[in-house]
Amino acid sequence: MAGCAARAPPGSEARLSLATFLLGASVLALPLLTRAGLQGRTGLALYVAGLNALLLLLYRPPRYQIAIRACFLGFVFGCGVLLSFSQSSWNHFGWYVCSLSLFHYSEYLVTAVNNPKSLSLDSFLLNHSLEYTVAALSSWIEFTLENIFWPELKQITWLSATGLLMVVFGECLRKAAMFTAGSNFNHVVQNEKSDTHTLVTSGVYAWFRHPSYVGWFYWSIGTQVMLCNPICGVVYALTVWRFFRDRTEEEEISLIHFFGEDYLEYKKRVPTGLPFIKGVKVEL
Repeated sequence: MAGCAARAPPGSEARLSLATFLLGASVLALPLLTRAGLQGRTGLALYVAGLNALLLLLYRPPRYQIAIRACFLGFVFGCGVLLSFSQSSWNHFGWYVCSLSLFHYSEYLVTAVNNPKSLSLDSFLLNHSLEYTVAALSSWIEFTLENIFWPELKQITWLSATGLLMVVFGECLRKAAMFTAGSNFNHVVQNEKSDTHTLVTSGVYAWFRHPSYVGWFYWSIGTQVMLCNPICGVVYALTVWRFFRDRTEEEEISLIHFFGEDYLEYKKRVPTGLPFIKGVKVEL
């Protein structure tokens, strides 16, 4: 796993990523440049080149690797905002772009603030898995093809708004879970119990045993509802359900090993929060 700067001051990665994310989001000012006489594509190319040159001047590895990723996500977020307010059939895709970029950036930011010991470049989740990348590309292709041949399908505003609400709910629940768990949260399932690892049962963990998975589950399906993607909507629902079924079972085996009867009692009281998923079966 790619690491971050050694012995960096506490919170420095969070501040660096936030500053460069906002720098990338300044693409929102690009329409002002086009009104000043600069052509759109030329202005965009100059803007991107200028951003990269600035980051190269300001930062050296490994801080540059953090900066370029956060800046890229900020740039994508800004482009999503511009697209959201465009008078075109792509405006709901702009909502999606904003949601996707904000999700990946906030994963890194919350980890940097909440559990810096586990922080790495992988905390952006940009290289999550090949399956995740294929799923994202598939949804973009479906949206594009359907927008060309059946543009009216992409203008069901109430359905896209429902998807947006699902995304916001899922994002908020996942981040609440990360903050509540604190240093106990990790993007990688832990097979060995650390000295500081405790069983968290308060906050959103009093509602669901796996609130971060519940949030990501509804977030991922919500993105496809937002895009009005019927094919990917069904495939996403089935795929993420199967993924989290296996993931919760894998994680709960470790949690039972770590906390024994305490976790078994917690498991009896609190549901997983995921539909039709009960977690690992325990034979007494």
